[in-house]
Amino acid sequence: MTDTSAPDSTVGRRRDIPLAVISVGMAIVVWWPAFTIGAWGQLFFDTLLTLWVASTAAFVFVLFERRPRGSRLWRAFLLLLPSVGLAFSFFDFETTDLVTFAVSLLALLIVAIASPLTVWVLARIMWPDFGENSTRGQRWLIVGVVGGIALTAFLLGLNQEYFLTCGDFAISGNSEPPGCVPGDD
Repeated sequence: MTDTSAPDSTVGRRRDIPLAVISVGMAIVVWWPAFTIGAWGQLFFDTLLTLWVASTAAFVFVLFERRPRGSRLWRAFLLLLPSVGLAFSFFDFETTDLVTFAVSLLALLIVAIASPLTVWVLARIMWPDFGENSTRGQRWLIVGVVGGIALTAFLLGLNQEYFLTCGDFAISGNSEPPGCVPGDD
């Protein structure tokens, strides 16, 4: 009788596929917001609204998924953060440096928490057993990859004048960030 099971290395690679997909998905989600904060010093409305749409859809799913209530409610609360941020935008706060700082910090926290969490919830929808079958090391690897991409994108945004020109931003349909350098046209 022949053993038809896959070699251990093949099984290990198959188990790493969800890890890779989740890492790439989360990295794709966080790079642009991190870059815009670095380059322009703010998040654009389309980024915030895209995050709001994705997290609200994930919120509704989490409310109705078949899991214990305690973990669902915590994730549902975190997925509501973009809605809280959106609700704050309807209020006219007296603008002071402290209020501006607090609102900017809230927006940054919303993106930092809700973006990866939304991708994580969506990943758990596609691979329900991933969270239970992944090791602590694998989860920290995801956090490290996504955090590293976010930090690198932020630093690239801060230093965009060294590798991008004002024309690069104009042709892509973006406004020119402060400090961009004119290019050779």
